[in-house]
Amino acid sequence: MRGVVKDFGPVKVLRSVDLDVHAGEVHALAGENGAGKSTLMKVLQGVHPITAGTIEVGGEPVTIRSTADAERAGIGMVFQEFSLVPSMSVAQNISLGRERRGRLGLVDDRAAEAEARRIFADLGVDLDPRREVGRLSTAYWQLVEIAKALAKDARVLVMDEPTASLAKHELENLFGLVERLTARGIAVVYISHRMDEIRRIADRITVLRDGSVSLSDRVDVLTPADIVEAIIGRRLAGDLVYRERPRDPDAPVLLEATGIASADVLESVSVTVRAGEVVGLAGLMGSGRTEFARVVSGIDAPTGGELCLAGEPVAFRSSAAAQRAGVALVPEDRREQGLVLEHSVSDNLVLPVLDRVSAGPFVSPARTRELTEQLVGRYSIKAADPFAPVKLLSGGNQQKVVVAKWMSTEPRVLVMDEPTAGVDIGTKTEILELVRDFATRGGGVVFISSELPELLAVADRIVVLRGGRTHRVLERHEVRSEEQLQLIIQGEAA
Repeated sequence: MRGVVKDFGPVKVLRSVDLDVHAGEVHALAGENGAGKSTLMKVLQGVHPITAGTIEVGGEPVTIRSTADAERAGIGMVFQEFSLVPSMSVAQNISLGRERRGRLGLVDDRAAEAEARRIFADLGVDLDPRREVGRLSTAYWQLVEIAKALAKDARVLVMDEPTASLAKHELENLFGLVERLTARGIAVVYISHRMDEIRRIADRITVLRDGSVSLSDRVDVLTPADIVEAIIGRRLAGDLVYRERPRDPDAPVLLEATGIASADVLESVSVTVRAGEVVGLAGLMGSGRTEFARVVSGIDAPTGGELCLAGEPVAFRSSAAAQRAGVALVPEDRREQGLVLEHSVSDNLVLPVLDRVSAGPFVSPARTRELTEQLVGRYSIKAADPFAPVKLLSGGNQQKVVVAKWMSTEPRVLVMDEPTAGVDIGTKTEILELVRDFATRGGGVVFISSELPELLAVADRIVVLRGGRTHRVLERHEVRSEEQLQLIIQGEAA
């Protein structure tokens, strides 16, 4: 790709971007949310027409005006949000739109299954092509998406945040698959916010900032600090390092959960959160972290144990009851649970605090605009038009909207479930600083994260869950390294 420019009306999103991807290499594409990564890949995929510049595949100029053009050029893409039909089989999804037909014009499912078996055999994957996709785990959905692209003879495969929904044990399987793809000469563009993954799997990296290339080089000659500086335009000064804050060991207890059990995973979870404290919740997938968040925030009812808020027993019958009592939840999935995507940024921001923008029985447009402008400024939300649908924002800015809307309710206890998932390093550091500030002002935070560096950077205490039970409670000074915490989570440390 040479000198690629993409304008949306007067807004310049891509500014003369160059990107070279060689056969058989993994080329990482990084940058903050809104830097232009998705737009660049959508240009390559034919979703958006190019404003200026050229694209070559295999040394030959190509014109890409549609996804069909991209497929003919040998470009495939595995989106973060899958495009599979759950009710159809694996083979039917792979051949969708290219179905082979028999003599009577009927779809030949056997031919589709044979093709799927061949592709999976080449990939070294054991998956029955007759299985219904809706019954498969996320990792297998991803495999099916990759197989779909390869069935169309993809020479370039774009993978957008491919590990976002994978468990830790599934990562190595994905990395092994990527290595097998590149061994066959397929070029892989690997979009990720995770520095450890980029350094583990990528040969080269291109970083976009504000629609332009800020760095393009071999990964092995760069330090993590070099990459982060290219992404956010500055060196991190201890943003992901734990900083001691003044804390009163006798501060009032805001949240006391004792022996909490639930109908699903929880058997006996006990967590204490004092005013001014950030309590991190660590554990493997299925350990009960999200289930605990749902109980505390009133979404699910506990089947055992006791929950106290500021010393008073509570039994929330709904999330609204928990919110009235001063408990707010930043949910795990911002798009499905945290936002009303078709509504505006403003609508989403004021939804939990309608009483502040109402005049009698009616919502005041003037008050709504005033509060929206305050929150957009306070939380550094980049929105060209706060009254346009929130779905138009980048993932990082969508997450800021979710954090802002619940922090603005001024809760006593803020429960945050994977609040930095899928956002860039700059947005991560901003969110962590908001958490620290909230606690310093006397709030209590339950901070759930699978990203151990972030957990260690912000948590004053860490509660480790295993099998729906409280396994260990650690003061921050007891945890000397990420590796030590990982061993404790895995149950391999004393």
